[in-house]
Amino acid sequence: MIALTLAEIAEAVGGTLDSADPAALVTGPVDRDSRLMGPGGLFACVVGERVDGHDFAARAVELGAVAVLATRPVGVPAVLVEDVLAALAKLGRAVVDRAPQVSVVGLTGSVGKTSAKDLIAQVLAKQGETVFTEGSLNNEIGAPLTAMKVSDTTRHLVLEMGARHKGDIAYLTTVAPPTVGLVLNVGTAHVGEFGSKAAIAEAKGELVEALTSEGTAVLNADDPLVRAMAERTKARVLLFGESPEAEIRATGVRLDSTGRPSFTLVTPAGSAPVQLRLYGEHHVSNALAAAAVAAALGMSVDDTAAALGEAGALSRWRMEVVDRADGVTVVNDAYNANPESMRAALRALVSIGGRGPERRRTWAVLGEMRELGEDSLDEHDAIGRLAVRLDVTKLVAVGGRDAACMELGARNEGSWGEESVLVSDADAAVELLRGQLRPGDVVLVKASRSVGLERVAEALLADGAAQ
Repeated sequence: MIALTLAEIAEAVGGTLDSADPAALVTGPVDRDSRLMGPGGLFACVVGERVDGHDFAARAVELGAVAVLATRPVGVPAVLVEDVLAALAKLGRAVVDRAPQVSVVGLTGSVGKTSAKDLIAQVLAKQGETVFTEGSLNNEIGAPLTAMKVSDTTRHLVLEMGARHKGDIAYLTTVAPPTVGLVLNVGTAHVGEFGSKAAIAEAKGELVEALTSEGTAVLNADDPLVRAMAERTKARVLLFGESPEAEIRATGVRLDSTGRPSFTLVTPAGSAPVQLRLYGEHHVSNALAAAAVAAALGMSVDDTAAALGEAGALSRWRMEVVDRADGVTVVNDAYNANPESMRAALRALVSIGGRGPERRRTWAVLGEMRELGEDSLDEHDAIGRLAVRLDVTKLVAVGGRDAACMELGARNEGSWGEESVLVSDADAAVELLRGQLRPGDVVLVKASRSVGLERVAEALLADGAAQ
């Protein structure tokens, strides 16, 4: 963090000091978790659904915090404000404004935000110090906390931006005005809240609307709703994808025996071969997005290709592929799910399983996809049918009504019901798998985050470690 005095912080957030030395210097960390406090830190007393951060103010100071952001006196040095979240946003902006050398990359999309963000951060790190969103902390709390990690030596700030309501992304762009705005895609995630894909596109497009004429909008040429966002920005537009209109493209895409893609990266400045360490053909699009961002920021094609080849998965439970000692491969993609990511994961599963006489048995352990609104039953049915069409050996649907619809779709698409089974919960799925898995099998585990299906993957890996 760029060091600020408490007086400077109070001025930036429109607050007042209480029992605090105006000259005291905050050097970071800034966080809402008192357990993460250290010398020079600032603790944000955020009021959550279950806990009130004000109750932990004294503990944060004991651990080294210089002061706290609070809405009321708490008996320790404090910057008092009306709204702690609004103050965090203002403070994040104040830090970014003090780092004019930093290029800000904002990215959004219905599918693949975190994977793309991790790729972009690893690629740009080859140019210089890069700060980026940890995990999926992409909301009104995560964005300013990430922005405040910028220092005098930071060159790039990469912010993942999520939206659950219209105006959310527009708000996040006020924390760190983007130099580059990337929109990956518009899918059905959160369609139950937004009502339609058109409404989701309206919200995602707030990112490119925030760009100035000096910025760059990086858009997916293969998604019509994203491509149309070119009309909503003053910035230069750079397209990526398979479309002939895309300046950043991939040719000769191939998957190796483990399902990892390789391709030739084609750009206006030249071409270079890329071999990804990530699993699944869907990561080609993420890699192209990262390459387009790198191109917008002046990185060479050769350096970009090399960085893509070195990049790995940074965030948990996203296509984590682990081989057990007995040869069973567990693919933990249980962080979240929607129809688009489910389809991509199923195709990756089949790729890892292979074809021909050496083909391995494949298991898709799938839980329910949440927030799909009135389309939920149809979408679950379609995923069940796709699992059969892709020739997945066995679908294990986990959960209630929607999972039952997924299993029924598979049964109707297949024959004799041998391709699918419905179980009630994660424990039942683990019991079934323990009884039927054999060496060489590949198991995909995926569901919406609230389902908690990562427990299946963790149990299977624990079994493998105990063997």
